[in-house]
Amino acid sequence: MGKVLAFVSGKGGTGKTSLCAGIATCLAAMGKRVLCVDLDVGLRNLDIALGMTEEAVLPFDCLMREECSSSALSDHPRIPNLYLLTAPVNTLPEEVDADAFCAMVLRERENFDFILLDAPAGIGVLFRLCINCASEVVVVTGGDKATLRDGARAAQMIGDKPARILVNRLDPKLFRRLGETVDDIMDEVSLPLLGLVPEDRNVPLSAYGGKPLVLCSRKGAASAVLRVSRRLCDLPAPLKRK
Repeated sequence: MGKVLAFVSGKGGTGKTSLCAGIATCLAAMGKRVLCVDLDVGLRNLDIALGMTEEAVLPFDCLMREECSSSALSDHPRIPNLYLLTAPVNTLPEEVDADAFCAMVLRERENFDFILLDAPAGIGVLFRLCINCASEVVVVTGGDKATLRDGARAAQMIGDKPARILVNRLDPKLFRRLGETVDDIMDEVSLPLLGLVPEDRNVPLSAYGGKPLVLCSRKGAASAVLRVSRRLCDLPAPLKRK
């Protein structure tokens, strides 16, 4: 049975969706069968980060209501083993049937090695839905105090679910100048660390070009995302590139 990872953040602008897409791409490239689910109802953009804007992608409520089977899922045009369910357009967050959604995720765990749930920013109803369905939670935050505080609030809402923090858009020079350490980050959010992803201009450039990050670069954020993906597969990988 596959792992279900919920990618959440306490606020918008952390780069959560870009990381979710990057990790999904790496996992698929490693031979894992991966399903991404965009839960940002009304503000969906995971298809952009994955480079699937030109593809006909099913909304998750189609599979949730069993109007179609997983054999109809939209696969990535260039990366084998990678599939996407997008968020429905004309549905409000409160209208998503939580029981039916979790039942769908449970069914699809039999068909995939990883299911990645891209939750909306904040701690609303779909945040809680993602937490309930997940086998592990990834809290995405930045390295600054304000974003860490929001991440800490999100971490408090997770409860007993296994969770780790993923720090994105980290400026190593500024981080050192402020005298911060990795231990400081973990203490702030009270979660173990999954990985550190540096600020990298290739991330917005890849989204603008409609191409997954790991197909645009092998350094910086792309290298960090690959290390995170290995850690999610319980494979050895350093937190930082040596």
